[in-house]
Amino acid sequence: MSGKRSRVQGGWALPKNIRSDRDKPKASAAPVWLGKNVDQPKEHKFVFEQSEEELKEKPPERIITKAGVYDISTEQSGVSRLRFFPNFIESKDADWMFEQLYHELPWRQRSDVRNGETFLQPRLTVWYGEYPYSYSGVTHQSNKEWSPLLTMLKDRLEEVTGHQFNSMLANMYRDGHDSVDWHCDNERALRKHPTIASLTFGDVRNFELRKIPPPESAGDYRFMEHVKIPLCHGSLLIMGGATQEQWQHRIPKEYHDRGARINLTFRVIYPD
Repeated sequence: MSGKRSRVQGGWALPKNIRSDRDKPKASAAPVWLGKNVDQPKEHKFVFEQSEEELKEKPPERIITKAGVYDISTEQSGVSRLRFFPNFIESKDADWMFEQLYHELPWRQRSDVRNGETFLQPRLTVWYGEYPYSYSGVTHQSNKEWSPLLTMLKDRLEEVTGHQFNSMLANMYRDGHDSVDWHCDNERALRKHPTIASLTFGDVRNFELRKIPPPESAGDYRFMEHVKIPLCHGSLLIMGGATQEQWQHRIPKEYHDRGARINLTFRVIYPD
């Protein structure tokens, strides 16, 4: 054998202790998703803070179906009181009264005004009273020609309630698509804390009330109290006290079959 050593070329020829760092094999970089703080960078940590705003819940809707006197709210302005009599008029009498009112009253579909726009009211109306009555851009002229049936009903209500009425607004909801939107009966001609007696004939419709929010709520009704009363054939509902000041009411649209409903609302109108 030759006495010459084998020649080793390249980096392998250098002793380990004198190899250059640049010649060391490099480890592959770890995937970014293995990093401990990949979802929570130091400069953007998520910190839970308790909201200073009080968490609010919408109060449960109150449903009234039984006869009685209901004080639904009390404030400095007074007590809002409802009196409900589901069977004020017997069914057999309510039947012929409905037919007579339906066929003999001079029903008309009037125009309403909202936000400067005019549209047809989704219901028919008739006004009876010594004085005109105006609301939402609609004016009903005085009409003193009360029918015998209306006079009889007015006399009966005055006897039972102890209130004297000089006016009556009748509404006909022809089907479930007819309605009246949220409103208060707080026109100046009614004066403060009016008493309004409402008789129902025909199919059942839901009468809804919602509490008027305080001034600091900026008109936010989301967390205010709601009351629902199914008004049935022959029923009487009396709204009194501060109800018109503290609550709004409506008859909402219903998207299933409903027959006609006639509503007679007796009240006192004062001359301007």
